[in-house]
Amino acid sequence: MPTLKELLDTTAAMHRHLCPRQVSGVRMGLYAGELLGLALPQQDKRLFTIAETDGCAADGISVATNCWVGRRTLLVEDYGKVAATFVDTQTGQALRLAPRSSVRHAARPYAPQTASKWEAQLVGYQLMPAEELFDVREVVLRTPIEQIISRPGRKALCAACGEEIMNEREVARDGLILCRSCAGQSYYVRTAEAVEVELPGVALALGEPLHHCGQEEGWR
Repeated sequence: MPTLKELLDTTAAMHRHLCPRQVSGVRMGLYAGELLGLALPQQDKRLFTIAETDGCAADGISVATNCWVGRRTLLVEDYGKVAATFVDTQTGQALRLAPRSSVRHAARPYAPQTASKWEAQLVGYQLMPAEELFDVREVVLRTPIEQIISRPGRKALCAACGEEIMNEREVARDGLILCRSCAGQSYYVRTAEAVEVELPGVALALGEPLHHCGQEEGWR
């Protein structure tokens, strides 16, 4: 198992610097593995991670756990929080870890010689006991982990755009199989000429604003 320093060196090389959030991500991943009884970084895909932010902390988590988007063991639900839920896909146990609200102040005594708060956090987060760093909660996923992971080889074709859909992400509507975009859940609007798509129960005008889930609430 790599040492903490070796893992921090790896994430620092990816970002060309080391910051407190990278340290938090690495420590968070390692602590989750300890609590779940899993050896990390994993060589298989038993651990699945849902990170609540992208960027430095997420890469720290990935380096510590070997959960990556490209390996389909990491999902980013961008809540803008340095937090993550770690799921043992064999047992179903899920733990959400987040920094304690007092962690920035608590780091200072562990690095009294540092010149700034940022540096104190950088050093202190490496030295603090994990239980002082993180709040841990056992949680239950709203979407079953089996559904998130899906099954190998599952593919479908969208009846509207004709594009292939993988990993059981299709939507069934009025007897049709649609991708989420054509079902009205698109995160984008085409700027080219509007193309009318008319299907039973489906009316899209690509190139015009779509009224989709989340838009009324200020979708992020």
